[in-house]
Parts: sequence; structure tokens; C-alpha cells
Amino acid sequence: MRLQAAVLLCLASVAPAADLFRDDFSRYPPGWLSTPVGLLNAAIQEYHYLPHRGVPLSPWVNPIVHDDTWIVSDENGKPYLEQHAVNARAKEYNPLFITGDEEWADTTVEVKLKPLSFDHFAGLVYRYRTNRHYYFFGLASGKLARLAVRQPFDKQFRTAGWREISSAPFPYDVRRYYTLRVENDGPKIRAFIDGKLILEATDDELLKGKAGVAANAPARFTDFAVTAGDATLQQIRTRIAAREKELAQLRATNPQPKLWKKFDTPQYGAGRDVRFGDLDGDGRIDMLFGQNIPRVRGDAFSQLSCLTAVTLDGKILWQLGRPDPRNGLLTNDEPFQIHDIDGDGKNEVVLVRDFQLQILEGATGKLRKAEWMPRMDPALKERPYELNSGDSIAFLNLSGAKHRSEILVKDRYKFFWVYSSDLKLLWQGSGQTGHYPYPYDADGDGKEEFMLGYTLWSHDGRPLWSHDTELRDHADGIVMGNFSGDPNAQPMVYACGSDEGYLLFDREGRILKHLRIGHAQSPSIARYRTDLPGLQLMTVNFWRNPGIVTLFDHKGNILKQAEPVPHATPLLPVNWKGDGQEYAMLSGNPREGGLLDGELRRAVMFPDDGHPDLAYAVANLTGDPRDEIILWDTKSVWIYTQDRPFSGHRIYAPVRSPDYNESNYRTTVSLPAWKQLP
Repeated sequence: MRLQAAVLLCLASVAPAADLFRDDFSRYPPGWLSTPVGLLNAAIQEYHYLPHRGVPLSPWVNPIVHDDTWIVSDENGKPYLEQHAVNARAKEYNPLFITGDEEWADTTVEVKLKPLSFDHFAGLVYRYRTNRHYYFFGLASGKLARLAVRQPFDKQFRTAGWREISSAPFPYDVRRYYTLRVENDGPKIRAFIDGKLILEATDDELLKGKAGVAANAPARFTDFAVTAGDATLQQIRTRIAAREKELAQLRATNPQPKLWKKFDTPQYGAGRDVRFGDLDGDGRIDMLFGQNIPRVRGDAFSQLSCLTAVTLDGKILWQLGRPDPRNGLLTNDEPFQIHDIDGDGKNEVVLVRDFQLQILEGATGKLRKAEWMPRMDPALKERPYELNSGDSIAFLNLSGAKHRSEILVKDRYKFFWVYSSDLKLLWQGSGQTGHYPYPYDADGDGKEEFMLGYTLWSHDGRPLWSHDTELRDHADGIVMGNFSGDPNAQPMVYACGSDEGYLLFDREGRILKHLRIGHAQSPSIARYRTDLPGLQLMTVNFWRNPGIVTLFDHKGNILKQAEPVPHATPLLPVNWKGDGQEYAMLSGNPREGGLLDGELRRAVMFPDDGHPDLAYAVANLTGDPRDEIILWDTKSVWIYTQDRPFSGHRIYAPVRSPDYNESNYRTTVSLPAWKQLP
């Protein structure tokens, strides 16, 4: 038969003893293995879960999930995998196609490679830990055999870090296949081309990991294989079995997700464009679904087209605009929130719609007040409208009042405006604003300052310090606070700065740490590790190195790093057990999702019961302080709670970032607190 099935390593494997994995790529249909997402660019995978963007790839993974670089076809009746794209950002990253297990060690990795270009490189990947940390052996620049290690941290902005191990002259042709083989024996590496030893080295930076292929220019691959001796194979199996046993024991100690409620969202459903709050005044949380229509280009000027207020029983409270499922997804923020803006105990909806900043009655959606948005700056290069359409909304306490009543509205990514609760413009500012502000009373006077981008703004509109002009990519997520566990410690500023990576500032704005870990975003701060003082920050990468999750302590030291899935996620903290340790949510997918613990293990998994997994949120809905998890797509909402009651007299009840400052990009903070039970 032409189909040569891949042989995956498992305990019940019936494969030949020396084979860990073997594939000729005939499993895939001819054509692109992924396709563009249309108007919604690949950024949809920053905070939505997509199982794939074309062809299911298992047991392989395309780690650079936002790139459509891999196709399959046949040559003389034989299937091949081809990297078909010219990578315009080759100095920053390279396409990869990866399979296997992190416990693969002391293996031989082999592939047949036909380079189709003399530009850049193509070859084997092995000892793969993340898409920023692996070994490479291949052909480069038309004339070299190259052995190198991709480094996890870059020394220069948007320049991939490589450590060269060895190279040798090797002129090659684009009209034939070469058989590349790498033998690993502990730190020893022997690299062959067509059976001839080309390079030999000893290097122990990584000793085990997954395997695959890489190419930064067009190239074809076939007959991929990973093999090992019988003793090595048994050692790998033993390590995997021990890991899976430990994981099963961990999961068994946790409450399991149990379906609490579900309802359909016909026509009005949305992706991660939903707000939570009590709209009808009955003391229970409701959902407000936003639909939007992109305008001009991409996601820079989308505007709300429909709002639908719904109880958690699926009852529609009110609806503004015409619903259409085509308008349910987005790759940006939308300027609408639920908040008691006037302090009367009843929530309003504050939004920008049709170039107006508006306040709606929460229970009915009736318009209470509106003001026109400011004019767009005449100096802007892209100025499709006379008035600003808004990007996101946040509430601040700049006046020292009892609650946050000032409204900050920003564009994407330069200007912002601060309004009073009755929509009077108080002042405005500009800078490299990033995605979303973080309010914090830094001087203890009862009036909040706020971080926006890399600038700390005073309550009356003065920049107290700024790195906006120095740092070259915007702040995806930023936060200020004392997360050390010592009440006398000074607050710090933590930034996940896109391609600038991770930054730690002191209170006066001095940069204490700057680690280029990749395109860092979607941070959260919570008690992920109970054995350490203070709280921890968890962040995930996206553009050019998706899915790498990094856990930091409050001093900016890396505690753990892994690549659980090849996409991003909001990484919301989940108080699942009530015992003081929180988990971080990946997604609701029963195979690739789940809740991560502080060791970046999937401690809780979701049942494979047909639930939606496009988007999620976390909220306390059923009574005790433990969280429920809301999963939804454009068609339905399913809500999960724990399958067992809490046992004990003291339950963890953390204080969270408020629902009224919701954003797809904010830093979610979960501060420790406890509640006594009868």
C-alpha cells in the first residue's frame, strides 16, 4: 500500500523494536495543510482556540501556527512535505514541523531532504524543547552543512539567537534528495549526509526532546524516521509511563469539571467579545455578547454591530442592532463594558458606538447619555474617519472617589482620552499606548495613577516616567503592584512587551530586567506556586514563537518554561480547588486544553462531551468562592463547575481584576484572600 502509517510511541505499541516514529507524509491530502483565516487574520489564535486551520495535523504540529508554510504533494508518485514559503522575517524565526515526545533521547533522526533554494537553511530538528530552543542539522546557503542550537533568549531585538556548534563545506544541488541523519548518544552528536559522517560534536545544552524538520526557504522532505536501540526504547517508554502515572494521580486529586448549565446563542453568538456583569439587578451575573463588523482593513477600525444581553439561563434581556453570525469573531478589543458608572447600585453599559461615547441603561439597553468622540489627529497617516471610533474602555479612580468613575477611552495604538462619569472630557494624552491600561494608587493618596504602554501617568494627566520612545514594540500586557508577599516591599511594574519580551521596572521606572523570551503577551498574576513567597507571573508567546508559556517569580526569575500548545491563550487564573493554589486555563479542548499548575502540567482536563471550546471565561457563579468555567463559541454556552463540594472551614477566595475592566489583552491579577466557612 502507498500509505505508510506513522508509528507513535506508546505502551501498547506493536511497532518494530527500533522504531519510535516513521512517516512518509502520505497521511495528508495534497495541498496546503493550513489556510488563512480571511478577514480575521491569524491573531484570532491569540485568545481563541482553533483545533486546526485546515487539515488536522496529528501526530505532527505546526508550531508557528500563524504561518501557512506547509503543503503536501507527490513527486514521481511519492508523497512529500514541502515548506513552500519565502520567510520575509527569516532573521527572527523559521517554520517548523514537529512530532514526538519530550522524553525522546539517545535517538537517531533521519529524513530525505531536497532543498529548492540556496537561500537560508533546511534540515532536521531534534532535542526540541520549544520553538525557540532546539538543535538543528541541515544544509545552508548553498554550500554548508550546519550544526547549531536555537537559543531561547534573543540578545538583539527581533533577531533570533543561534549558537553555532560546527559546520563544514558542503556544496549541494536543488535537483536531488539528500539523506540527513543525526545520531545522539548523550551529549555526543554525529551528523551524516548520504551515509557519510560530516560533523561530529559534543554538546549538552539539551539532551532530549521532540524531533522534526525546519526550513527558512522552500524545501521538500520525505521518509522521516526516529529510531533507537532496544534498551533506549525501553528507557523512553519507562520515563513516559512514569510521567503519565504521576499526571493521572495529580488529576485524580482534583475535582473534575461537571456541566452546570448550557444554552444556545442563535444568530447573536460571538467569540471572545463578551462582557460579564449583573445587568437586570437580580444579583446574578449576566452575559453581554458583542458582534462587530471590521472596517477599512484588518482589525484596526472594527465597530460594534449588535449587542445582546442574556441571563445565564439563555433568556434574552435586550438586543440592539441586527445579529448575524458572520460578525461574531474578532482579533481586537471592542470598546464596551458593564459598570455602575454613577454609583447608584445599578450597572450601566458604557460603549463607543457610531463614533459616540454612550451610556446605556443596563437592564434595558436604553440610551441615557452620549457625546461625540474626539476628532482624529490630522497628522495620522491612516485617517479614514474624521472622528475616532475607539478601541477599548477602562474605568479609573482619578478623583479619589469611592469607586472608579472616570472613563479612559483609547485608540489603537497612540491616543487616549479621560472622561468624567457624565462624559465630560477631562484631559487627553498620547504615547505608545499598547493595548490596555492598569490603574494603581502608586503614591497612596487615594487617587489612582495608571500604566498605559510604558508610561506611568498621574491622576491629573502628567507622565511621571516613560520608556515609550525607547522600547520598540508595544506593551501587550502591563501591571503594577507589590506581589512579593512582603507588605513593606515597593511596588514593581511588570510588562509583557510583545517582541520586547519580559520587562521588570522599579517604582521610578528603572529597568531591572529585560529578557527577550519572544513575543510575550496575555500575562496573569496569581498564586500558582504555594511553595514560594509572593505571587507568580505567567505569560504566553504568540507571533513568531507561539504557545511558549513562561512562569516568573515576583523578582523576574524564570521558574519554568514549556510549550503546551502552538497558540496563545488569555491564561486566566482559576481558583478550582479552594486550597490556596490557583491554576491557569489553556482552553476547554479535551485534548489540548485544560488547567495548568505551577509546574506547567495539565492538572485538570475537560470531558470530551461535545462542548464548545472556542473561547472561555472564569467567574464565581454557584455560591462558594471556587470558580466556574464558561466555555462558548458562536453557537452555544456551556458552564462547568466542580463535581464535588468543598471540604473544610477555610476556603481560598482571591480578589480578582474587576469584570468592568475586561480586555482581550489585560493583565489579570488574582490577589490572595480567604473566607471562613461555618
